[in-house]
Amino acid sequence: MILNGVEIRDSFAEAFPMVGARLIITADTAKWAMIAAKTMTGFATSVIGCGCEAGVEKELAPEDTPDGRPGVAVLIFAMDIKSLKAVVPNRIGQCVLTSPTSACYSGLEGGDAISIGKALRYFGDGWQISKNVDGRRIWRIPVMEGEFVCDHETGSVSGVGGGNILILATSRGEALAAAEAAVESMTKVEGCILPFPGGIVRSGSKVGSKYKGMFASSNNAYCPTLRAQTESQLPAEVASVMEIVIDGVSEAAVTACTKAGIEAIVALGRAKGVVAIDAGNYGGNLGPFHFKLREIMA
Repeated sequence: MILNGVEIRDSFAEAFPMVGARLIITADTAKWAMIAAKTMTGFATSVIGCGCEAGVEKELAPEDTPDGRPGVAVLIFAMDIKSLKAVVPNRIGQCVLTSPTSACYSGLEGGDAISIGKALRYFGDGWQISKNVDGRRIWRIPVMEGEFVCDHETGSVSGVGGGNILILATSRGEALAAAEAAVESMTKVEGCILPFPGGIVRSGSKVGSKYKGMFASSNNAYCPTLRAQTESQLPAEVASVMEIVIDGVSEAAVTACTKAGIEAIVALGRAKGVVAIDAGNYGGNLGPFHFKLREIMA
């Protein structure tokens, strides 16, 4: 399959089940809502080293938030519900409770309940107040600035982690430009996040390593500098590869996000240095979700 001079390789992204939560963070201004959201989702690129994967899903207008203030929706994913129940209140407590003018609300219903105010209320040292507002339990926790308002808990969802595309290009600059164009389109797809810096991964990995204790290591088959020393998957003209990893609340969301990214890359075409689009997989042995590139683009 060749689209605008770009080869869509006959490959698939292999993804795996995750458990996710959506949180709505609001503040007096959009600036401070985003600061709280970005701080809460920091150091959350991969469960391998960070314990969770998180990112900003979208900005919200005041009319779309529980308290009528500017807001940001964030998604946070972990490998199991026990891990998610641990990381969500910790991150809210350290990064949202502490952020000026912030509040935090549930963005999902159903599934296993994840504590917000249920866990954070104790910071109020007995001065906290619980109220029922339109059927939802809200906590008001006193802080020096005023008070921190949050939902008692939020719901969770069975999600998908590890969707991905690989961009093969003739130079580092062209690979990055194509990845940036893809990210711009992919971040408009609701229900997905791209957890790595700016949505882009330059150090895509494979499972395992020759070193004991390493769960993942450099994907040598896609490293241009190792072309002559390993079983390379790169054509001679490819000098750089960028990866985009996708986590989503459903298989459909990850499919839509993958398609949006590929379409943006293909729009640039071979004239902008993009040689091919590939995907990372493990032979189908790791995850039950297989996002086949050619089927998605057919």
